Amino acid sequence: MSTRVLLIDDDTRMYELLEQYLGQQGIKVSHAPDGGRGLAALDSQAFDAVLLDVMMPGMDGLEVCRRIRSRSTVPILMLTARGDETDRVVGLELGADDYLAKPFSPRELLARLRAVLRRAQPSAMAEKLEAHGVSLDVPAREARVNGRRVELTGLEFDLLVALVRRAGRVIPRDALLGEAGRSDTLVGERTVDVHISHLRQKLGEDGAKLIKTVRGVGYLFAREGP
Repeated sequence: MSTRVLLIDDDTRMYELLEQYLGQQGIKVSHAPDGGRGLAALDSQAFDAVLLDVMMPGMDGLEVCRRIRSRSTVPILMLTARGDETDRVVGLELGADDYLAKPFSPRELLARLRAVLRRAQPSAMAEKLEAHGVSLDVPAREARVNGRRVELTGLEFDLLVALVRRAGRVIPRDALLGEAGRSDTLVGERTVDVHISHLRQKLGEDGAKLIKTVRGVGYLFAREGP
């Protein structure tokens, strides 16, 4: 069965290019030229991933991303002509799985698409992690704090898994994405800092004690209780 991808983008030439290139790789591409029709397509059909342009007339891609995440966990790869890291932070915070700035090569998009699809697949090993009331079901991508389910973005979840796996050990800031299996995600250290800040908030009042900053080096998930 071929992989099915929905492209939400008002650029018809982009669709024609990707339909041909990705089709040769066994990936079927459907097209929605605006956010409203993209959401309607997602409600009526099943897709393995969404390629979502940020800058569209009417409902922009960030709003579309927010609405998709309110109803679905389908992997989202955002496409944009904007290169500002602030836009990347916003997109990832809204639940996008990765971010690719235009112009890009079809080969690069294929590599990133395969990466987000791979991360979305359940692991063959039912890995579960627990430390200080934080429970992580890795295959299900589910996080709980003291039994209460916590909604995390894809990047937040992967960062927390990396930190808990190495509890008590400092992970350098520039190595944290790699430890989280996100070395292919184009974000800078500032984006990592923002996600760590939000993770602390979502972990509750002890979040800052559990995820510690080692100044000038990186982050550490506490081995001992807070």
